[in-house]
Amino acid sequence: MPPGPPPVRAHVGSRPPTYDAEPTALPAADPDDMGDPVPDTVLDGARYGTCTLRAASVRGDSARYRGEPRRDALLTARFGTGERALILVALATGVRTARVAHRAAAEACRWIGRAVGRSHARLVDDIRAARRGDLKSGLHRLTDRSLGRLRAAAAEQGLDPDTYAATLRCLLLPADPECRTRVFFGVGPGGLFRLRDGEWQDIEPEVTEAGGEPVAGFGSPPHDIPGGDRLTMDLNIPTPPSPYEPSPGPPREPFRFRASVARPGDTLLMCGTGLADPLRGEEELRAHLADRWSRPEPPGLAAFLADTQVRVKGYADDRTAVAVWEA
Repeated sequence: MPPGPPPVRAHVGSRPPTYDAEPTALPAADPDDMGDPVPDTVLDGARYGTCTLRAASVRGDSARYRGEPRRDALLTARFGTGERALILVALATGVRTARVAHRAAAEACRWIGRAVGRSHARLVDDIRAARRGDLKSGLHRLTDRSLGRLRAAAAEQGLDPDTYAATLRCLLLPADPECRTRVFFGVGPGGLFRLRDGEWQDIEPEVTEAGGEPVAGFGSPPHDIPGGDRLTMDLNIPTPPSPYEPSPGPPREPFRFRASVARPGDTLLMCGTGLADPLRGEEELRAHLADRWSRPEPPGLAAFLADTQVRVKGYADDRTAVAVWEA
């Protein structure tokens, strides 16, 4: 009988973090805006085709102590049915110093969810046919519009668009069991890792100032996107003119894209900087999660949540993680 996974650990390193391990203070609530409070933790999961999905977002130790809301937002959504279904997981993080960071992150997830959902049939076709160029240009365009709408919302509310902003990282998973292509795209820092044969691989797409692809602003023409706009133009989704003059400026961050074919036994991990930084910086955390996640069966929801909360001294930001186990 194979040995079970190692026990869950509260923290790694020689000393526990300074903050308490459990929430202490709730964020302040506005009685005139009761849709604003954000829960401390969200947890989700599913199984489609050959993959098992786990997703969690947890308020960081610092925010728990200070009574601040979770700045990370997490969206899991299925569009379509049967083998034509497409699963989207989106992770957004608001600006650290912004009072409305959690709102911007949630809105970024909503916009990209709408964009992908309306385009999901063509996206499924492009993923199954391995049309990488069309996927990259089309997703670049959908990201452009989603973040552009966020900047437009900032202008409408009289907010600084550099403050009412968010990073955005997404995974697309086709439900077709014959298709093992996994698509990552987004804007901003974080982590994309693959656990293969018990070893972590950092597969975050590299971008440079010279070679990156800055995400264009809302309402920018198709020729601004490398490779054109075939994906969304085929869907007859015109680019509306900006309702603001001048148009909101483009985000500065480059667009990141990676499409890869998973192998049986792989675990793919997409996360924000709250988990990516300690995973890159603490060997003991990498070893612990590799032991926990290299078992034949994926962890249940509660076990996955506990794994994502293993703390490391010096890292107190929100923890948001999306992991995909390949059967």
